[in-house]
Amino acid sequence: MTRSLARSNAQFRRASTRLPLGVASNFRYWGDDRTIYVKRGRGGRIWDLDDNPYVDYRLGYGPAILGYADPRVDEAARQGMEVGGVFALSTEREFTVAERIARMMPAAELVRFSNSGTEAVMAALRLARAYTGKESYVLVEGSYHGLFDAAMWMVALDQWDPQRTDQDPPVRPYSQGVPEAGRPLVHLTPMNDADRLEDLLRRRSHEIAAMLIEPIMGNCCGITADIDFVRAVRELCDRYGVLLIVDEVKTGFRVARGGVQELMGVKADITTMAKAMANGYPIAAIGGREDIMRRYGRGVAHGGTYTAHSVALAAAEKTLQILDETPALETIAAYGRRLQTGIKRILDARGVVHCFAGHPSMGGLFFAPAPPRDYRDWKRSDYSFYDALARELHEEGVLCEPDSREPWFVCEAHDDGCLADTLAGFERAVDRTLDKGGDAAKRAVAH
Repeated sequence: MTRSLARSNAQFRRASTRLPLGVASNFRYWGDDRTIYVKRGRGGRIWDLDDNPYVDYRLGYGPAILGYADPRVDEAARQGMEVGGVFALSTEREFTVAERIARMMPAAELVRFSNSGTEAVMAALRLARAYTGKESYVLVEGSYHGLFDAAMWMVALDQWDPQRTDQDPPVRPYSQGVPEAGRPLVHLTPMNDADRLEDLLRRRSHEIAAMLIEPIMGNCCGITADIDFVRAVRELCDRYGVLLIVDEVKTGFRVARGGVQELMGVKADITTMAKAMANGYPIAAIGGREDIMRRYGRGVAHGGTYTAHSVALAAAEKTLQILDETPALETIAAYGRRLQTGIKRILDARGVVHCFAGHPSMGGLFFAPAPPRDYRDWKRSDYSFYDALARELHEEGVLCEPDSREPWFVCEAHDDGCLADTLAGFERAVDRTLDKGGDAAKRAVAH
């Protein structure tokens, strides 16, 4: 199969005259001749401007949990339009949605709304600093908490020798324009290393307000924290007077009704939620302990013109009802397991070493005998086979992220037809990737 991207390429050239990289987000740019422009989406599929169909496992990086243009949610959104939009005042539905969130996710005793995951995490970190009177914070290496300066720090693994176990990689911002003045406030620690975290908190807890963690890393292969590690994090934060912020922007209402905290039996001090809340309508939330959340409006600023927009709130009300009261999440997880079983059969038959990470609803495909336990593990691995395979999958109408760190997202609308098309395309794509040979293919079949 060879796609034509003639219309997408023409759109790219037009768009580039007014939009940097021809897109509205850096992550939508895949190259001058590979960037896809969407014509429409329905269920678990999208079609581009050239009418190429794709079974979509990106789903907007997770929001379309029920599928594109879900009629139940879209009808609710239309009813939300009748309310009138935004008023610089509140509406009844804010309470209704907050009540649902608190029932589903007990850590969210009180709730405030935002428009995006980035905004929610910004508000959560500000709240933690105000409550504790401290300014520093801890991030887990390889985590992603949005596009604001405080969160945009990473370990520079491209400047690190994996053989030097006695030496940590340098820390740097992952964008130009992030002030170096913020560097002293951020501390990074590896996933699944409670001893490292305890050492850090023992030395610096007097200045650390919060630790932010994604127990399933939504932008790094679905790397998953051990339950014992997450529980150790909870205990260490309590012991050293540090607030625990669990970032559930991707996992919230997706991996379980109560998010990853339900799966791991841990309760955050502050939780952030966004992606799966409204099936693609723009809304996010911050939830937390009542004594902490009551600080909003009592010295801590929070707001936003479009916060709790009537359309987004109506969509969230319906989406959360479906996720809470129907077997949607069980359907999604079951499809994810069937997908991984089919992929495993294809790869096993060709002797391709692989494994899966994360959760069936947002699983990472990894070409190694075991999934990475932290971001440094990912760097030590060979991800070139995935990079080559992803391009072939796109040609077959299977849309995964070209970056191996992004999980495959599943929605309720993915059906038997999606699965059959995916596995048929996956088999052809794997064969072409192997046929093209090269070091990546040789390593993939090496045991």
